[in-house]
Amino acid sequence: MGYKIDYLDGDVVRWSLTDDGATATRDGSYTPTLYVSVHGDQTLSDVEAAVREHPLTERTRIEERRISFRHDASPVLRIDVATLDGVKRLARTLGGWGNPGDHRLYNVDFSREFRYCLEAGIDPTPARKPTTTSLSVDELQLAHGPITELTLDGERLTSTPADLLERLSTSISETDPDVLLVNTSEVIPTLFEQAERFDVADFQLGRLPGFQRLAGQSTYTHYGMVGHSPARYNLPGRAIIDRSNTFMWNQTNLDGCLDLVSRSGRPLQELARSSIGTILTGIQIQEARRRNVLVPWRSWRHEQFKTMRQLRDADRGGFTFAPEVGLHEDVHELDFSSLYPNIIVSRNVSPERIRCDCHADRSDVPELGYSICEEDGFLPEVLRPLVEDRDAIKAELRETDDPERAAELKGRSNAIKWILVSCFGYQGFANAKFGRIECHEAINAFAREILLDAKAAFERHGWHVVHGIVDSVWVTPSEGESQTPLDDVADEISERVGIRLEYEARYDWIAFVPLRTGETGALTKYFGKKAIEATKASVGEDAYKFRGIECRQRSTPSFVEDAQKELIRVLDESRDPAVVCEHLQVHIDRLRRGAIDPSALAITNRVSKPLEAYSQYTRNVAALERANELGLARHPGQSISYVVADDETRSRERVRLVQEGPTTYDFEFYRMQLVRACESVLSPLGWRARRIERALSDTEDVTIQSFAAE
Repeated sequence: MGYKIDYLDGDVVRWSLTDDGATATRDGSYTPTLYVSVHGDQTLSDVEAAVREHPLTERTRIEERRISFRHDASPVLRIDVATLDGVKRLARTLGGWGNPGDHRLYNVDFSREFRYCLEAGIDPTPARKPTTTSLSVDELQLAHGPITELTLDGERLTSTPADLLERLSTSISETDPDVLLVNTSEVIPTLFEQAERFDVADFQLGRLPGFQRLAGQSTYTHYGMVGHSPARYNLPGRAIIDRSNTFMWNQTNLDGCLDLVSRSGRPLQELARSSIGTILTGIQIQEARRRNVLVPWRSWRHEQFKTMRQLRDADRGGFTFAPEVGLHEDVHELDFSSLYPNIIVSRNVSPERIRCDCHADRSDVPELGYSICEEDGFLPEVLRPLVEDRDAIKAELRETDDPERAAELKGRSNAIKWILVSCFGYQGFANAKFGRIECHEAINAFAREILLDAKAAFERHGWHVVHGIVDSVWVTPSEGESQTPLDDVADEISERVGIRLEYEARYDWIAFVPLRTGETGALTKYFGKKAIEATKASVGEDAYKFRGIECRQRSTPSFVEDAQKELIRVLDESRDPAVVCEHLQVHIDRLRRGAIDPSALAITNRVSKPLEAYSQYTRNVAALERANELGLARHPGQSISYVVADDETRSRERVRLVQEGPTTYDFEFYRMQLVRACESVLSPLGWRARRIERALSDTEDVTIQSFAAE
């Protein structure tokens, strides 16, 4: 066991949790390893003779390993490298020898803690559940200093700079947490710098003195989206989790993260900041090592030849039916359980099995004509335990009445869900270690066939499909026809396709929203109310489902979000657009009178490029200018939150940052936000913005209800 791995003074320090804290084991003999296969004119002996003299080489030997799942074991050169940092340096040197592809390298780009666990055979799953402490410092304090206040486990501490650090260090030492949660990684170097500045002796946040910087900040582009990775730091003996840079922790909880630690072999600190694809790759690497397969550094998989017809048919996603715009009553939702992962498992879709040479004359994939070998594939073996375990977790969750156990199960279920969600798309990712585009195409082809088969089955049994998205179908009774019970229809479809179709919920009503620019239905915008028997909760927000509309969008201010949800409840009760507009007027009147706390009007947007790269004066530009003025760094890929103060102004006065504590707002701007949110609610009934405005013009400017609402 080793829940945390540190590299200190050239040695590896492995931390294991005990009942009363943690123990450290120092390993001074560890050397990282990479592998080389030769595909040019040279032999392994030639390469070994040349690399043995390199200053970064510790030792070499020839071993039998598989260089891919399609290859049997063959001789490769193992190189033990003198230092951790030397692995990539030596790999780049070897990769530059000869012609491209002459020397293929493996096990190169592993992260530092993950690498040690793999090569030393260490399981990073903690022996007990780690304890956590939360530490946050206001961004303005971090920017300007010195820090005179901070929040520790929900308690606000205020004091002089030196006394505050002494109190913090003492508290951390006494509670001795295993995990330190920080609101931003910059808290760590800033506190240590302040300790040095104010001569605070023995200031310590880790289980040993000092801290390390592991990586600087960076900006990247991924599938057209700009992202930002903040600088990363390390405290000896404690896992650091930066809340601003942890998708998995924020989407699950400690239990969910620990579940993935045990599956992927990535220690908690690394796992918390990893992407879904990186965690999935970790799980795949565990299976690859069990099969004696090396992990390629750079992908050299070529895409097999396709006919023009195959190219056309393959370049499609999952099937989506055009939603029938409007408000529909008595609607039922059914979902295929983990459709894409189950397609992979049940159809044996795997990089080394698809388009196999042994069944080249067969057409196993609908539309595309690809063959799939029957021999068990690598990818299904990776995903099958995840699918089965999540089914078991969900089954237990339905039965448990213990809140703590339920929270643990939800965390684990959500963690596995995100891995399963990504497994399909990752097959089409160019840099995926074990991906292959033909797998991606085949999964989509199977999914399209399954959804079309399901639609035909529903129609045969008297049900009309009002919408369908990849793995979900909404049906309502067809007029003038008798209906087969949906449980029976679901069982028939499940047996036919080999994947369970689950009854998700019955809706009293559901509304599919049209596009703003036409009458065609927006594919992913809908809202509705589940029938009371379909929910464990009484009628309330839990009974309503919202997808794609403003209240589900990250940038929507909380005031507009709450107003839209309230308008939907009014629509549910009245089914009258005019009544909904009366309630909209209530919110507008409150907004006009300045009765809304500006903090409830904050808009959060992602910065897409540096300030100087913007050609138009957008709200983001105004916000970035104010951030620069306050000394708050905002890089492309990071978010910025502001309140619109005067939208007609083309200067930094257009907005106020949340950190500035704004006291005013632009009424007309936020009024339009409310009308836009109301249009999403009423457009399924044919009411667009112009008709809503006409209804508002017939309403008194100040209503009795608006005063009563405060």
